[in-house]
Amino acid sequence: MKLPFQPPVLPMLAKLTSGIPEGANFIFEPKWDGFRAMIFRDGDNIQIQSRDLKPLQRYFPELAAPLRAHTPERCVLDGEIVIAHGGVLDFEALLQRIHPAESRVKTLAAQWPASYVAFDMLAVGDEDLRDRPQKERRAKLETALAASAPPIYLTPATRDRALATDWFNRFEGAGLDGVVAKDENLVYSPGKRTMIKIKHERTLDCAVAGFRWYKDAKDEAIGSLLLGLYNAEGHLQHIGICSSFKAERRRELLQELTPLRENATNGHPWADWAQAQHGADRKPGMKSRWNSKKDLSWEPLRVERVCEVSFDHMQGRRFRHSSHFKHWRVDKKPSECTYSQLDVTPPYEVAKIFGA
Repeated sequence: MKLPFQPPVLPMLAKLTSGIPEGANFIFEPKWDGFRAMIFRDGDNIQIQSRDLKPLQRYFPELAAPLRAHTPERCVLDGEIVIAHGGVLDFEALLQRIHPAESRVKTLAAQWPASYVAFDMLAVGDEDLRDRPQKERRAKLETALAASAPPIYLTPATRDRALATDWFNRFEGAGLDGVVAKDENLVYSPGKRTMIKIKHERTLDCAVAGFRWYKDAKDEAIGSLLLGLYNAEGHLQHIGICSSFKAERRRELLQELTPLRENATNGHPWADWAQAQHGADRKPGMKSRWNSKKDLSWEPLRVERVCEVSFDHMQGRRFRHSSHFKHWRVDKKPSECTYSQLDVTPPYEVAKIFGA
């Protein structure tokens, strides 16, 4: 490709902080919940690179023509691939695209087409912009995408901290998971955590229904706890896991939970997990749709313990990421762990966020 530099390029990353920073030198943007994607364009030749340097274009064929129509003829962009429908972002729909069958990808592309949200420009024409400050790269990006049209978008940006705070609170209902803050003088630093991200974090009381062994430590240490919430019909739904325990704590957990392994399968709400299929009522232990060799076996526990965990984002009825153990709730019954604990942020139309 005839560009100032060639792919692949590591994307610039962000470090997590607990609050929106103060100061007049920050540019704030919504934090999109999609696939990070670098666009390399040289005329009709377009390459889409993932965060881990893998090609993505075969999974999103519907983006090629819009990118040719609405981006500079020679450029390198940084941004996010998202799928929006029903007024919210749908990360699960993105995951379904990573499929080996081209026919399946084409069907999904027609059913739920993807969009590209650009938030940085690394090169345009013969100019390498990586050593330019963020404010200059933003100006170049705004000029380049001034006439863009769906499904190619320029991410909103503001210097107003109050507006950024409003975005943080209001956009969550549309599937965004926070705000990114960039110093206006920040140069593009591939692979380095030089941006700032502020994500939602909440706590939730969950029923503990099982666990997985720590890698290469079967019968010695617990790797993760399997968590559930009761739905309106009284069924325990698997909502995710909590992990990230220290080595000593993993062994302590095994000692604490060993008594609950006795007769755990008798009447266990997930006893039929082996026959379960992917669907709304997900259970642990099912074969991974992405890695068939991944061991998802688990050990049941009598559902008698409740733990409080912290989490950042819900995707549908499950944790978007792994949650973090805070402490046991010995004062609470598992039956009290219901979805009613969750605050529901009213959706803010993604079309409005896109400015369409």
